[in-house]
Amino acid sequence: MSQEAVNGVPCRGKVLTVENMNPNVKRVEYAVRGPIVQRAVQIEKELREGVKKPFTEVIKANIGDAQAMGQRPITFFRQVLALCSYPELLEDNKFPEDAKQRARRILDACGGHSIGAYSASQGIECIRQDVARYIEKRDGGISSSPDNIYLSTGASDAIVTILKLLVCGEGRDRTGVMISIPQYPLYSAALADLAAVQINYYLDEDNCWSLNVAELKRALNEAKQHCKPRVLCIINPGNPTGQVQSRQCIEDVIRFAKEEHLFLMADEVYQDNVYAEGCKFHSFKKVLFEMGPEYSSTVEMASFHSTSKCYMGECGFRGGYMEVINMDPEVKAQLTKLVSVRLCPPVPGQALLDLVVNPPQPDEPSYTSFMKERTAVLAALAEKARLTEEIFNTVPGITCNPVQGAMYTFPRITLPPKAIDKAKAEGKVPDMFYCMKLLEEEGICLVPGSGFGQKDGTFHFRMTILPPTEKLKVVLQKIRDFHLRFTNEFS
Repeated sequence: MSQEAVNGVPCRGKVLTVENMNPNVKRVEYAVRGPIVQRAVQIEKELREGVKKPFTEVIKANIGDAQAMGQRPITFFRQVLALCSYPELLEDNKFPEDAKQRARRILDACGGHSIGAYSASQGIECIRQDVARYIEKRDGGISSSPDNIYLSTGASDAIVTILKLLVCGEGRDRTGVMISIPQYPLYSAALADLAAVQINYYLDEDNCWSLNVAELKRALNEAKQHCKPRVLCIINPGNPTGQVQSRQCIEDVIRFAKEEHLFLMADEVYQDNVYAEGCKFHSFKKVLFEMGPEYSSTVEMASFHSTSKCYMGECGFRGGYMEVINMDPEVKAQLTKLVSVRLCPPVPGQALLDLVVNPPQPDEPSYTSFMKERTAVLAALAEKARLTEEIFNTVPGITCNPVQGAMYTFPRITLPPKAIDKAKAEGKVPDMFYCMKLLEEEGICLVPGSGFGQKDGTFHFRMTILPPTEKLKVVLQKIRDFHLRFTNEFS
């Protein structure tokens, strides 16, 4: 540390430096907003300043942010949120009566009749009741208690909170958490931050990214040598891989979790995003309860949902919930304490979540327009999922599995050996080198597969299917042209 004096006052250096900061934070990586995205932001600035590029705009296909890509908000949701934000509008006859009823009910549940007031830490009670009713309806009548519902700041916040409860022990007794590879980097980032042990299980790319229990067993048995596996995380429909799990697969996973005494975390934020024929979303909770009391009364589980995905795309409101099942009552008291430290999730996000779980009903004035907008969004996504797979599979050196659900495609790319050598010489991972070059030459921002994890020797990228159809066609064509040019350059 420098001790040189400035104006006679000794310099002692910074209190907080990269050397003495929390080492866990330094291990955190989050590819979805990593170096490639930072460069994209820089390029946008350069374009605004008049720097000449071979393109006129940066197309960010790196993140599942529907409205940033041009998706229109659902009218009914925004009407109610407008009424909640500015209650004087309740006197305005431009707003339909069902929107006003929803707004009044939400405002009546808020302190001082204002969404600017804090709420209960677990979330507003009548909204938790609506969430429980939504889950019951979704799962064919299986009961859900508002006491088991915790509203959250998006699903991410709830996922990190549950992981925080589960992590303990030292050395070989340190908590191990099983996550799918490829995975959504929230999981690896949270585990690094909590200094938990990440246990990778690999999805089967040759079988449409399916999950098989033999692979879970392999991963678990290897991990037992150096940690204590306690948690199994599942993302269904999958991110970044877009697969939808069959009912049989979910049953197998639940059996495995019971046999191995694991806590299940079911990330189900894409539950309305199912496109492929023959695929259907089955909630882990529904399957668990249909398997009978041997499972439904013992397997401990938390499932997560959000307002950010599906047809809503309301990422910025940070609304979400989790439902906990078979959690020890004493642990649940600790969970309630832990969430109370953060005071409460954003109340506008809670209000929005209430509309997602309690949308207009057939006898209400907004029903027809709401259903029309919802159906149009999901139909457009299904069409874009089909289009993406179709076009990528015409490109030599790109193979793309069907996008059965969610909002992403995760195609495999074949990179020439010379490109791999060039990347290594520049100190870059090969698919990062590829994506960075694509960004510089075509203005398209994707996330390299290495940011999600992939089998050694394979390379991928993740791309969202969210751009409007005409723009998506342009993006796919540009990636096609680039890939052929790249392969040619390094062959």
